[in-house]
Amino acid sequence: MGVDEGDDGWVTIDRLAQASGVTVRNLRAYQSRGLLPPPQVRARTGFYGPEHRARLELIQDLQAEGVKLDTVKKLFETTGGSTEQVLTFIRTVRRLFGDHDRSIVSAEELAERFATSDPRLRDRALRLGLLRQVSDDQYEEVLPQLTGIGQSLVGLGIPLDRSLDVVEQLRRHADGIAKVYVQLFLDEVWKPFDDSGRPDDQWPRLHQTITQLRDVWAEALLAVVGLAVSERLDVTFGRDLTRNVRTREAT
Repeated sequence: MGVDEGDDGWVTIDRLAQASGVTVRNLRAYQSRGLLPPPQVRARTGFYGPEHRARLELIQDLQAEGVKLDTVKKLFETTGGSTEQVLTFIRTVRRLFGDHDRSIVSAEELAERFATSDPRLRDRALRLGLLRQVSDDQYEEVLPQLTGIGQSLVGLGIPLDRSLDVVEQLRRHADGIAKVYVQLFLDEVWKPFDDSGRPDDQWPRLHQTITQLRDVWAEALLAVVGLAVSERLDVTFGRDLTRNVRTREAT
């Protein structure tokens, strides 16, 4: 951000807006939402310094990566959000958990892959966040792995609308699981690190820990889901088997 600084590195909101490409209106909106600290007031004029510019750059970087402003605010509240180390860490977390290769597909290709051109199903996939429309007949696959799984289910004879039902249900459950994981990280990893003053030499360890936790969480989730499915199958088939036996005995 090439700000033409004053003698002491502090600039007015107009100069900050001009240099950053962010309108004065949006800068004030960021400030009112707690995303930017208040300016330093001198002779009834607000001035913005290096801390404001660093925070603004972080906001722009996160928005460019698709992070909503409400989420940006929560990140700032959790991490402080002003240092390059924090930005690097946030990008590491997003890369580990949310960075996926995306692809552009046409409406015709989608219809061929899923054996249907029903616009209602495509609209539903858009609402679920699986697709993002980029032009009249082109869509971005936000999670190609998940849409690929949906295609496999269709290939197994499971209707697409039923597959989307499952995705919607899984998404709701995933929010609760994510909350448990994130709270564990905040309580047991981030808070001790933050309370210790975020030592520079401990940042690499923090990156390593979040990477290891990602792998542990994935294994734990698979194990727990596997156990739950096994138990559910036992209960369901056991109930159906008992019902069938009773029916035969009654006849």
